[in-house]
Amino acid sequence: MARHRQCDGISRRDAIKVGVLGSATGLTMSNYLQMADAGELNPKASSKAAIFIELPGGPSHLDTFDLKPNAPSEFRGKFKPIKTNVPGVEISEHLPKLAQCADKFAIVRGVSHALGAHPLGQQFVFTGNRPNPSLDYPAYGSVVAREMPAISDLPTYVSIPRAKIGPGHLGVKYASLQTNAAPRVGQPFNVRGISLGNGISLEEIERRQNLLKDLDRTFDSIQSQDDLLSGLDQFSQKAFNMITSKRARKAFDVSQETPSFTQLFGEDDFSQSCLLASRLVESGVKFVTVSLGGWDTHSDNFTKLSTSLLPKLDAGLSGLFNGLAQKGLLDSTTVYVSGEFGRTPKINTRSAEGGRDHYPRCMFMLMGGGPVNGGQIIGESDEKAAGPKHDLIKPEDVAATFFRTLGIDHRKEYQTSIGRPISVVRDGNLLNGLIS
Repeated sequence: MARHRQCDGISRRDAIKVGVLGSATGLTMSNYLQMADAGELNPKASSKAAIFIELPGGPSHLDTFDLKPNAPSEFRGKFKPIKTNVPGVEISEHLPKLAQCADKFAIVRGVSHALGAHPLGQQFVFTGNRPNPSLDYPAYGSVVAREMPAISDLPTYVSIPRAKIGPGHLGVKYASLQTNAAPRVGQPFNVRGISLGNGISLEEIERRQNLLKDLDRTFDSIQSQDDLLSGLDQFSQKAFNMITSKRARKAFDVSQETPSFTQLFGEDDFSQSCLLASRLVESGVKFVTVSLGGWDTHSDNFTKLSTSLLPKLDAGLSGLFNGLAQKGLLDSTTVYVSGEFGRTPKINTRSAEGGRDHYPRCMFMLMGGGPVNGGQIIGESDEKAAGPKHDLIKPEDVAATFFRTLGIDHRKEYQTSIGRPISVVRDGNLLNGLIS
């Protein structure tokens, strides 16, 4: 039977379905495909949700959470360490707010891998699996979307503004809802597909939903279902549930937060995205990815970090930890922070003040909330932060431990459409001491 595919590979039926719904809501197939498929969960898991803070570009570990004040000047750089509220733990002087809530997260030092290109490093660290040319691994949020579906009128997985990694072999039905923008202070925040606009009424949405059902019956009589069609069917139903749900629209309305709560966060886009992430998990969303880019500091490393990147990270991430704790959500929400790699220990001479280049052999990660034992350091780098000092910690190990905080067995296998078994995390082992 002919599929009637267009030149971009999308079938005529698929295009009509997206067009009918998209014309009313702004939702597109690339924005959101989500489904409620229950998986096997560990009933003893502490975390009911997770927030992944991705730092694309690769932040310098030596200038953030793994300073080496006794190293030669061409390695240690310009920043000084400051004490935190955890005895014996020090971090960068440009992270003073995080220093005062260091008891709420653990620092993992000396994480090491060998992929120094941005796309490959992101595919590795943001999925927990080393890239394979014959297989596309899913983002953390897509695995959670499969294993921990939200209620029918809420998205399970949201990206603010968008995630670097897609659903991979799990398929488009486990992709994230992308906001494509960040909230801004004093401005209403509308997510296309959640907020009604352009004069569209709920009655009009319902009329178009009925049209979709008629189209389904027509096309089902001449065309068998495949994975893409199944995803689209689930997409249209989920989208309809969300559009007509006051709960979904309220979940994205950060203006409903109290002034005392919003003051925990900065006014920049990243801080406001962290504010939204806390509100989403409080509302029942299971996984939120928040992205803060710009860490590719080959030149002017210290100026970029001190004037922009670190103040944003400090304000937003401290607000997230403190805000979740204030709402009683930190014990049930895992927060995981990582870039794709670290940066070279030795400062280059590309600019007057120098910069740091790609360096996957040594990097930091942070994890807090849920069953994570905060207020500690896991792992250690050598005297110049050039590599692990003792035992090697791999991205897979942190990924496996992260999934365990959510009650997801990293050894669980999925079957691809051709029957190939794929583990959630192929080679990871749990990190001793990081979680209870």
